[in-house]
Amino acid sequence: MTDHIHVKISGAVAFVTLNRPELHNALDEQMVGNLAQTFQKLSVAEAVRLVVIEGRGPSFCAGGDIGWTRAMLDQDAEEVSRSAMQMAVMLDAIDRCAKPVIAKVQGAALGMGAGIVAVADMVVAADDASFSLPEVRAGFSPTLIMPHLAAAIGTRAMRRYVLSGERFDAREALRLGLVHAVVAADKLDAARDLMVDSCLKGAPKAQAAAKDMLRVMDDSPAGPDLMRYTVAQFVEARAGAECREGVTALTEKRKPSWS
Repeated sequence: MTDHIHVKISGAVAFVTLNRPELHNALDEQMVGNLAQTFQKLSVAEAVRLVVIEGRGPSFCAGGDIGWTRAMLDQDAEEVSRSAMQMAVMLDAIDRCAKPVIAKVQGAALGMGAGIVAVADMVVAADDASFSLPEVRAGFSPTLIMPHLAAAIGTRAMRRYVLSGERFDAREALRLGLVHAVVAADKLDAARDLMVDSCLKGAPKAQAAAKDMLRVMDDSPAGPDLMRYTVAQFVEARAGAECREGVTALTEKRKPSWS
């Protein structure tokens, strides 16, 4: 889309690359807006089954651009609110993408970079990756990121890192549930490809429905209303063409049409 956000479609997979390596892929206002638009478009792109987000160079994403952050000091409340909404919309666009989103993380994933990791569906990290929510050390709270981080690792674990701003490594991120796999740096691309291949075996509409269900579960307490909703979704899925094809393929011992 732009020099700093590069999109490549390879077969059914869209690769979205943060392309500002000289600044460790720090996000400026234009990048944030373009990322949101990119994921909104990919979410409805019929030819795309899956999205991979990664960063070029030594780091995944060092968070917000310091120049942009500094400029906000001289902005009025309305301007700051507009910038904050852009960042919130970007995270929401990634989170709500109807396609599975895989993040490939190397080096630093700080601040908003860690937020992007938190909204990805699957994350593979190099063993040299590090994570931090350093905002409190700069005098403000990572409020835009916190709901997504809480969904990823829980509020108890989140307390330590949003209050201290300390860095933690890939193994700790794995223990917390922020990432799903940690591999040697030279095995990162292969591990990403393995995740991609695994995801492509799933039925597209079923995956989108599963993502919708996850959001409903986050927003709804267990009880009769949620139970009725799950039953309705189950019935709808069983009546669909994907289910018929998947079950038929299973009984015929062949791959389904989407695999």
